[in-house]
Amino acid sequence: MKSSYCKLLIPALMVFAAAYAAAAPRHAASRPTASRQTAPQPAGPAAAPPMAAPPAIEARNWVLVDFASGQSLAENYADQRVEPASLTKLMSAYVVFSALRDGRLKMNEEVLISEHAWRAEGSRTFVQVGTRVPVEVLVKGMIVQSGNDATIALAERVGGSEPAFVQMMNAYALRLGMNGTHFEDASGLPSPTHYSTARDLATLSRAIIRDFPQYYGIYSMREYTWNNIRQENRNGLLERDSTVDGIKTGHTDSAGYCLISSALRSGMRLVSVVLGAKSVGARESGSAALLTYGYNFYEAVTVKNAGEMVLKPRVYKGTEQYVAVAPINAVQVMVPRGQGTTVTTRASVRGPLLAPLPAGTAVGELQVDVAGKTVARVPLYPVADVAEGGLWRRMIDTISLWF
Repeated sequence: MKSSYCKLLIPALMVFAAAYAAAAPRHAASRPTASRQTAPQPAGPAAAPPMAAPPAIEARNWVLVDFASGQSLAENYADQRVEPASLTKLMSAYVVFSALRDGRLKMNEEVLISEHAWRAEGSRTFVQVGTRVPVEVLVKGMIVQSGNDATIALAERVGGSEPAFVQMMNAYALRLGMNGTHFEDASGLPSPTHYSTARDLATLSRAIIRDFPQYYGIYSMREYTWNNIRQENRNGLLERDSTVDGIKTGHTDSAGYCLISSALRSGMRLVSVVLGAKSVGARESGSAALLTYGYNFYEAVTVKNAGEMVLKPRVYKGTEQYVAVAPINAVQVMVPRGQGTTVTTRASVRGPLLAPLPAGTAVGELQVDVAGKTVARVPLYPVADVAEGGLWRRMIDTISLWF
């Protein structure tokens, strides 16, 4: 009896599901769609300044990027592998900040200075072998004064040894997408296998500002005093421009003079990387020129706010048939001033979406183009969890998916 009932029920369900699938509204948002985002435009033909070419920078490699999106606004050999010199300490700091965040290290903890750290070549914080120095002092020594001895002492404390710490540095570099980077030491000594790129260093700088805002203020310190020794920051732009709040200098004979700068003006942050300049003045002037160029000729356009719905695709086998998807963070891109109408977006969802569907699962992508060129790809997430539906819903949707 049950067998005969099932033989009659299953075809009926198939017919019903086919009719349901045909009649169900095909929500346009379940398929890739395109939309335009237009920035407010001032009236008149002279509202925006004519676009100019990037400034001529007296350096081998450089790049100017928008902090919020990572978008490159100007660059020259930004992907060429070069010696990073003391800019290496940005990654050393990233690893140390990670240990502080995770509770594996404390700012008030005292670190025993080894002979290896004490004998460090190059710039020094003048820590003495066998003494114990607070982590906070060593961090300032690494960042403000660029001390190799302070950096090595921190590396030994966090990694157990400098080589083990360097392995952590390279692991974080891969995690951040710094595919043109490899480190051999914690402080930045010259080596054929110790290299990075201007673009990778910009990526690292953005990560420090984004992931560790509680420590980023150290990069704007002009000086500090420890053990009756006054240590000065070598970044001259901190004195020249009040909007500049970091980040790091570097120099060796082979690397030339290097500087990574970041400035915040009217809520917009830019990061410039200048590598291989011939003098301190050249690296500072080049960095200042790049920042001025970016602020003069570009403006930020917010494409989507954090949590703002982009699509509302179909969800199968769930308690809800549709779910809104959105970016976790605000989506902002840079455009030449007055050209906000050139921003277009295209969104897509990887389907079909099946319940249970957690809100933390990336299910699609928002692609942002400026004047036809893709400048950002942002993952989209459900704004809420979608629980698994009941037996009837799961059965109906399973049959619907066959069609």
